[in-house]
Amino acid sequence: MNAPQGSSRGHADSDKGGKPVGTRVKLPRGAADPIRVYINGHEQKPGLDYNIVNGEIVFKEPIIKEDLSELSAFRKVVFGLGLVGTYQRDETIDIEYSLKGKRELASDLEVIPDS
Repeated sequence: MNAPQGSSRGHADSDKGGKPVGTRVKLPRGAADPIRVYINGHEQKPGLDYNIVNGEIVFKEPIIKEDLSELSAFRKVVFGLGLVGTYQRDETIDIEYSLKGKRELASDLEVIPDS
């Protein structure tokens, strides 16, 4: 019997690169249920993909961000000018939540680095 697979994160099998940066993000102040969590626009499942612990969303797998640290200065300039792009994985965390009875959306939440 196979272990349950986590939800999609919106990557093709060919998407490679990027660097694991952490597994946690802070919930916005006052965020209340229902809370929906998305990675790259794909809804994640509570208990399977993440848990909410002490005001933080804790993911079962690390969040991947682009890693341009190993590029040469020339390539960084080329990217900066927008002449070419990068094809590394770069995950964006969005959450939908309730605040004082209204639906709110927080986009591109900062990932807390693992220590």
